[in-house]
Amino acid sequence: MIKIICTGKIKEKYLRDAIEEYSKRISKYTKLEIIEIPDFKSDNPSIEMEKEKQSILKYIKDKEFIVTLEIEGKEISSEEFASKLDNIFLNNSVITFIIGGSSGIHSDIKKMSNLKLSFSKMTFPHQLFRVLLLEQIYRSYKILNNESYHK
Repeated sequence: MIKIICTGKIKEKYLRDAIEEYSKRISKYTKLEIIEIPDFKSDNPSIEMEKEKQSILKYIKDKEFIVTLEIEGKEISSEEFASKLDNIFLNNSVITFIIGGSSGIHSDIKKMSNLKLSFSKMTFPHQLFRVLLLEQIYRSYKILNNESYHK
């Protein structure tokens, strides 16, 4: 099972449609759960991250493999990502991806991470990044199953 914990609701219909489409495609291969936590706004980023941390922790269970998506994380190719997912599932039944809010991910959550992953040194809107993550998960399953899609 893949779980994605992310901040905020998706307001834009085109992004909701893309998320729904990739979720449907991924469901052919594994169970997927997307958990949206509140997007806390504050003038103090530390307060934002602390509140988000408390919300995130409610959804993390023991023995889940935690992947934090952070700019300081390791950049890998789609093929490497597919291989990592495959290897992680050999010993773990749940992979939990965490997408933090606009201030980032709290250091306590980063310490829990089994894999710190970056898609780019660039910054992406959180709503769009959710689509990018789902697309890469879907691409991984296509690669692992030798199905046409990946180029």
